[in-house]
Amino acid sequence: MINRLPPQQMVLVVDDDESMRVALTYLFRSMDLDVKVFKSAADVLDAGIPDVPCCLVLDIRLPGVSGLDFQETLAKTGLDVPIVFITGHGDIPMSVRAMKAGAVDFLTKPFRDQDMLDAVMRALAKDRERRDALGAVADLRRRYESLTPRQTELFVLVAAGLMNKQIAGRLQVSEVTVKIHRGIMMKKMAARSVADLVRMAEAIGVKAGI
Repeated sequence: MINRLPPQQMVLVVDDDESMRVALTYLFRSMDLDVKVFKSAADVLDAGIPDVPCCLVLDIRLPGVSGLDFQETLAKTGLDVPIVFITGHGDIPMSVRAMKAGAVDFLTKPFRDQDMLDAVMRALAKDRERRDALGAVADLRRRYESLTPRQTELFVLVAAGLMNKQIAGRLQVSEVTVKIHRGIMMKKMAARSVADLVRMAEAIGVKAGI
């Protein structure tokens, strides 16, 4: 028995039209994309969003919760999944609402296969970028949490722009001690400059203050 590798990225198709689900499954698999299909928004929530780069190909008109309402639900629950909307009954207000809420594209049936593939590739790229950014922030938090209490104090004061002499006076230690702890702290954080440290503080929500 051959063990199949876990998916590297996935397209979630949500449409109550079986023929559309089948057609899109064939289309995406022809590009070696993993696909899961659903009849309703509720089915997606029951199954859960996979922990891989993914996107939703979401029909506007669905049984129960509409595609637009599902988009709002995902946003409120913090599930930031790029969406490509499809519809056979689209109009300008619908498309404007969808795009303002962050949709990647809004395609009216019948659409060209290439248009769908282009939209899905943009959506998957967007989700990869989002996940990379989240991973970078998580790594920063791990590095910050590895600092000693003294190094944490230095992190805040250096990010606030204080010089070594000012920090030494604030902490009532020698300037040499500040230099030693500052060097270790900067190395742990992989920060090459004060500007790097300021960006890191902003990214992890640490307020630099005096």
